[in-house]
Amino acid sequence: MAVTNQPGRYEPSDFQTGLCSFCSDCGTCCYGFWCLPCMGCSIASEMDECCLCGLSLPMRSVYRTKYNIKGSLCKDFLVHYCCFICSVCQLKRDIEKRKEQGIF
Repeated sequence: MAVTNQPGRYEPSDFQTGLCSFCSDCGTCCYGFWCLPCMGCSIASEMDECCLCGLSLPMRSVYRTKYNIKGSLCKDFLVHYCCFICSVCQLKRDIEKRKEQGIF
């Protein structure tokens, strides 16, 4: 029998905002565009990782796995490679939404 889902307490879902949902949170997008290293440190800090890990591909994959977000390592790579700033901003928006919901 093949395991297709990671065991966990979260139902499979998508990221709570789209990759290019700039208008859903203009502040986060401006933060990411003008001070990306600072946003990376903020994400890493929130996830109890070392500074600048928030800008790494593995960080997105770890987050996606932890919250059972649909996707794959290949998709993470493509999103991270083709639209780096968008992927980091999407991760930050998702963290903020989960904080508001009390599940982060």
